[in-house]
Amino acid sequence: MSFLEYTDTAQIALYGFWVFFAGLIWYLHREDKREGYPLDTHRVDRQGNPETVEGLPGVPCPKTFLLADGSSISVPDPARADRRPIAARQLGSDDRYGPDVGAPLEPTGDPMIDSVGPAAYAERAEVPERMLDGSAMIVPMRLAAGWSVESRDPDPRGMTVCGLDGVAAGSVVELWVDRAEPQIRYLEVELVAGGRHVMLPTGFVRYDVADRRVKVVSITAAQFSGVPAIASSEQITKREEDHICAYYASGHLYAVPCRSESLI
Repeated sequence: MSFLEYTDTAQIALYGFWVFFAGLIWYLHREDKREGYPLDTHRVDRQGNPETVEGLPGVPCPKTFLLADGSSISVPDPARADRRPIAARQLGSDDRYGPDVGAPLEPTGDPMIDSVGPAAYAERAEVPERMLDGSAMIVPMRLAAGWSVESRDPDPRGMTVCGLDGVAAGSVVELWVDRAEPQIRYLEVELVAGGRHVMLPTGFVRYDVADRRVKVVSITAAQFSGVPAIASSEQITKREEDHICAYYASGHLYAVPCRSESLI
């Protein structure tokens, strides 16, 4: 055949690689859609039902994954779709035609409490991160045998916690440590008002060692009362971690009105 006269092994290998690589891209893109698909849209079909978008390739068939704790999870699973109501409305240029596609959402209540925008969080499992032996990864230092604060580092316990307004919100009574990565993850704060204990992620604090203060610029002192609670005094679940961190993060936009206004 004349075709074979102009084809050599290298050319066949190159074409084979192209086919393999295209198939690999297709496979990986399809696997990406096991979470978060199909996408919700603002369009409706002729029956008035909301339309969804899968794109190309479509959503793959369900696959069951075995987890380290012996349990299993099947994805995609429509029953696990996040259907929490969103306490916000989409801005539109003209109410006659409905909201603009891609327009921003305007909170209709307290966005920090309603988990809107930067306060949003995923509904992960209500179980803690675990070590290889099955024990909780993040625990109070009082339960972590052999753990202590390095003598050359400041010990936050007993320090006063202040909000962005400079007002004292409470004091640090305990440190929560990550036993997998030796570091402090959370400060347990006892609030001045009511004596409630709340968690403060260390990524949101700055230490003023001279004045024995822990400064937090994300929320005000009064807003510490709205920090989501945890169910146990000995461990923190994945969902609780996300919810708490989202609350503090949202303060950078919603804590005071001027933060959500335009600069001009």
